[in-house]
Amino acid sequence: MFVKHRSPILVGLIVTACAMLTACAGSSTSAPRSSASVFNPTSWLTPYRVDVVQGNFISSEQVGQLRAGMSRNDVRNVLGTPLLASVFHADRWDYVFSLRRQGVPAQAFSYSVFFKGDLLDTFSGDAMPSETEFIAQMDQRRKLGKVPPLEATPAQLEAAAKKMPATTPAAEASRAQPPVASYPPLESPRQ
Repeated sequence: MFVKHRSPILVGLIVTACAMLTACAGSSTSAPRSSASVFNPTSWLTPYRVDVVQGNFISSEQVGQLRAGMSRNDVRNVLGTPLLASVFHADRWDYVFSLRRQGVPAQAFSYSVFFKGDLLDTFSGDAMPSETEFIAQMDQRRKLGKVPPLEATPAQLEAAAKKMPATTPAAEASRAQPPVASYPPLESPRQ
């Protein structure tokens, strides 16, 4: 009985939905990627990806402090604890760090320090960024332009004082004293 009384609106909605799904499936394979992304609502929004810094950041200033003949403890004080210190290569410390940000290719830096006994012998690796360069890379927020000064000139202070309403001594006294608050007891009285 239900089959005989199909609603024409329901049939029309089903046919329209099938046609739209068929059109969507056909357009993604035949259309180029650049034009398809304009009409694809899923490409309008992208999820937020956190900046990821892994490893030990070493700046060019820290590398500049290294001198041949330094002790292991001095090198550790300058560069920090190495990320890689192998049992099989006890005279080599490796410092590695990587930086991954949204919209920028991943960057990886490595620096190796070699010892003879307990004294620093040689050191080499990638050209490390300075601390200011590294912070500038990380700070990709939108620049809003020049920040206005946050102090008022004497003329601005006088103009603001003229605009303020005159106060009475009673109003000054009530503003100076905080209102007395009464709070209910924390515990109910014992009976």
